[in-house]
Amino acid sequence: MQNPLTGILPVAPTPFHADGSIDPDGMCRVLDCMIDQGVDAICLLANYSEQFLLSDEERAILTKVSLEHVAGRVPVIVTISHFATDIVVYRAKEAQALGASMLMMMPPYHGIGLAPAEQGVLEHFAAVSDAVSIPIMVQDAPLSGVTLSVPLLVRMAKEIENVSYFKMETPFAADKLAALIEMGGEHIVGPFDGEEAVTLLADLDAGCTGTMTSALQPEKIRPIVTEYRAGNTDAALEQWKLCLPLINHENRQCGLRAAKTVMMEGGVIGSDYVRHPLKPLSPRTKDRLMSLSRELDLIALSWGK
Repeated sequence: MQNPLTGILPVAPTPFHADGSIDPDGMCRVLDCMIDQGVDAICLLANYSEQFLLSDEERAILTKVSLEHVAGRVPVIVTISHFATDIVVYRAKEAQALGASMLMMMPPYHGIGLAPAEQGVLEHFAAVSDAVSIPIMVQDAPLSGVTLSVPLLVRMAKEIENVSYFKMETPFAADKLAALIEMGGEHIVGPFDGEEAVTLLADLDAGCTGTMTSALQPEKIRPIVTEYRAGNTDAALEQWKLCLPLINHENRQCGLRAAKTVMMEGGVIGSDYVRHPLKPLSPRTKDRLMSLSRELDLIALSWGK
């Protein structure tokens, strides 16, 4: 990438057939729909892609199918998180060879009781950086149970060549983003937020340059970022108010199931199946999701019809 990546970089859901097998054709339709939503990039195999429920073989299939199908229309970020350093290095090399524009990874973790010290985290990311030549986004999420202090993140940005993007999903993300930008300066190329954009306005106030949401409503959330960065803060606030009820319902009630359910309703995919031990949405939660989505006339609700 010649210019720093900004804007909205949503996570692509992984579609399954009703029998639970992966749906590569559905994956291609998801990617086409997201490009029509006007995304600035697409992230594959993240937590909202159910990466923790995919086999290595399935990951490889989805990575290859997705990168070949997108074919450079937008940048593609491939998530490579794993506890084993050798495995993340292998995944990083594979993703770059297939055409990924960026990698995203969490620190190594395997439950709260099994996490490395700061030096181990540093070495984990450095090993990936040494193996590739594309940017790395650090995903700082409570899910890992690993504390990534601002001084550690700044050290990573300064000492590890390809670490330059950061996705903040921790409590009080805005404060952490502001501190990271202040301490890291020019080494912080891409400060992003996540969490379905539930704290986006505060995070933009703190200096973030984009957001990584789900694929539910990127065409509605992207203008919040673009208007804010253009200096139109009132317009950004009004758009955020418009999106917030659905953002909140997704973040607090639906999780990764929201985008799949709306995409199935809109004919993008044939099934909103989620793998066990995840459970489908309750009728009550689904009804509210569909009501809020129809109010916004989301692209995903009609894309495949």
